[in-house]
Amino acid sequence: MNKELWNKCVEFHGHECPGLAIGFRASQIAKEKMELNFSQDEEIVCITENDACGVDAVQFITGCTLGKGNLILKGTGKMAFTFINRKKGEAFRLILKYNEMKTDREERQDYILKAPAEDLFKMEWVTVEIPEKAKRFNTVICEVCGEGASENKIRLQEGKKVCLDCYKEYSRGW
Repeated sequence: MNKELWNKCVEFHGHECPGLAIGFRASQIAKEKMELNFSQDEEIVCITENDACGVDAVQFITGCTLGKGNLILKGTGKMAFTFINRKKGEAFRLILKYNEMKTDREERQDYILKAPAEDLFKMEWVTVEIPEKAKRFNTVICEVCGEGASENKIRLQEGKKVCLDCYKEYSRGW
């Protein structure tokens, strides 16, 4: 384990925890198996299926971020990460193996950081549709609150352009 990288990752996240260790290991394993470098733009994409601590490690280690558009949240609640190399068209998925360890937080974190990859994760090369690169959208001013919102998030309601906060959903329960 690269202790210096771990310490920098902890500094970025704010504290040590087993969740951060999961993302740290998943990112390190994917980088090794896929021969990846830090993503300067959108060369690498990560589809994370959770919004837990490990996602901070993914951002720090791989360069996949929400702001660049190469970190995509698929909210299944699974501790799973799919890394995609756009240039090679390869995708590698890691999902944490459930292990009901009766240990304290520090012991669990230590195990996650040191255990063999195959003991921690189910790992497989997968075929996925490679997400398109991030788009830039114009800003539209909501005619109710006056705040600007991305045009792809604007709705028409009663002839007005409205943001999602002001939009009043209509449903008859179908």
